[in-house]
Amino acid sequence: MAKQPGTEGSLILSNKPPSPRPAPRLYLATPVVDDPAALVAKLPGLLAAADVAAVLLRLKETDQRTMITRVKTLAPPVQKAGAALLVDGHAELVARGGADGAHLPGIAALKEALPSLKPDRIAGVGGLTTRHHSMDAGEIGADYLLFGEPDAKGQRPSSQAIAERLDWWAELFEPPCVGFAVSLEEAYDFAAAGADFVLVGDLVWADPRGPKAALVEVDAAIKKAHAAATAGQDPASQDPPSKEHGSRPT
Repeated sequence: MAKQPGTEGSLILSNKPPSPRPAPRLYLATPVVDDPAALVAKLPGLLAAADVAAVLLRLKETDQRTMITRVKTLAPPVQKAGAALLVDGHAELVARGGADGAHLPGIAALKEALPSLKPDRIAGVGGLTTRHHSMDAGEIGADYLLFGEPDAKGQRPSSQAIAERLDWWAELFEPPCVGFAVSLEEAYDFAAAGADFVLVGDLVWADPRGPKAALVEVDAAIKKAHAAATAGQDPASQDPPSKEHGSRPT
């Protein structure tokens, strides 16, 4: 997940006509990690199977020393695969654990973390409930904006509302946008709407076929949606994934 140079302090508007955006890439959220051993064993195969740009490490809350050790354990296999490791919250663990950045839950957390993360590490942000908050995040230097994640009560906007926010951001602004997808259909729709990255978590880990099969399927879906949009086709007419069965697009 490459940082976007020159975004600090100003919100860059895309010049028209925009250059074609590359195909969206995957952003993989881990399960909440307590013992990292099982995940360390799985990660190399997962990251080799699909186009994963970054891994979001969700840590079980415990003492700081233990959490730093977990970051240090998981950073090497992620980075060796060419992906970035971001810590969910806990910007204070990033440098000490050897991670590439942090994902922050809102404007206040972003502002607090920026001095410790910039210029060498990634500062992403979510929890952006309004367009005004989104523009504020871009102006103060967020490296990406996440739309669609659940709030503290587990509530999230409708899929249509998330897709509309992604489309609005992608049309007007330069910093990358990320769509949080909880289904294969959402991953397809968010890629079609202009997301630069699609964040998946439980969608992958809970799949009865195993996470690798699910990740490969999501990767294919977002690439297909992007190809249809780039070709000037209506992605909705291209046989999107089944909501009920999660079947892979043909």
